[in-house]
Amino acid sequence: MQLNVLILPGDGIGVEVTREAVRVLETVATKFGHTLRLTEGLLGGIAIHKTGTPFPEETARLAVEADATLMGAVGLPEFDNAPPELRPEKGLLGIRKVLGVYANLRPVKAYPALIESSPLKNHLVEGTDMIIVRELNGGIYYGTPRGIEGSGDTERGTNTMTYTRAEIARITRMAFGLARKRRKKLASVDKSNVLETSQLWRRVVNEIAPEFPDVELEHILVDNAAMQLVLNPRRFDVLVMENMFGDILSDEGAVLAGSIGMLPSASIGDQRPSGDSFGLMKEAAAVNAAIEAVLDSGRTTADLKPKGTPATTTEVGEAVANAIQ
Repeated sequence: MQLNVLILPGDGIGVEVTREAVRVLETVATKFGHTLRLTEGLLGGIAIHKTGTPFPEETARLAVEADATLMGAVGLPEFDNAPPELRPEKGLLGIRKVLGVYANLRPVKAYPALIESSPLKNHLVEGTDMIIVRELNGGIYYGTPRGIEGSGDTERGTNTMTYTRAEIARITRMAFGLARKRRKKLASVDKSNVLETSQLWRRVVNEIAPEFPDVELEHILVDNAAMQLVLNPRRFDVLVMENMFGDILSDEGAVLAGSIGMLPSASIGDQRPSGDSFGLMKEAAAVNAAIEAVLDSGRTTADLKPKGTPATTTEVGEAVANAIQ
């Protein structure tokens, strides 16, 4: 295959991590006989510095032309008090909209070698293996009206959480499909005891459930889901939820994996892989096996609390690439 990939290194640690991800990608392409065409663009804080906007038009064009985009973390402390349109995170919302990616898939797995890296007790973490499916293109991050208006005691901030039946249905079907390929358990997370959007969410999920009779469906309120993720994470296989809930709960998964650095994600839509594995299952399995081998060797970065001297990001990247070869 010819793989046309846009690289968006992002800011801070994003640049360092993405460099090693590219090294691994190049190793996989060489080993399995694929042709790799890489281009690079700006997103986030670095884009603001160089172009004045977190999501330049040139980056949008490159993203649309690419088969997939490999993206690093964005955000810098200097932008913490910037207006919304000049926050690095605004670039993330922009590229998701342009590409039409509506589902973020975030696997959360507790590797045996990293059990001690989690602050939770070992018996709670062992065996954790789930995928959090987050709706990515709707909800409170995109709803209107929004903004800050007025002054003094009447100054008001407004954000609107809104979902259409179609938006809920497509993410629900994707989550059911994933669950069907795994342990056939789906937990739908909402706040239907308070929010009308969640009431619609639950109703649509229930209407779609009969299409997947082999998958066991569970409804769980978001506050209880947050608690169960740390009390009994093994109960979950696939979870599906709206945008903001997914943003929060998927990061909570870092407690289970040992570090947020162990939580990759793929944002996908209907038209393109958009960061997925191009359907190359052998290649994906090779990368996963290499990662597990390197973790078992104890050659990890400082955030994973290794017993010996921490490795650098470059050293870990080299180790993973060597394990693939």
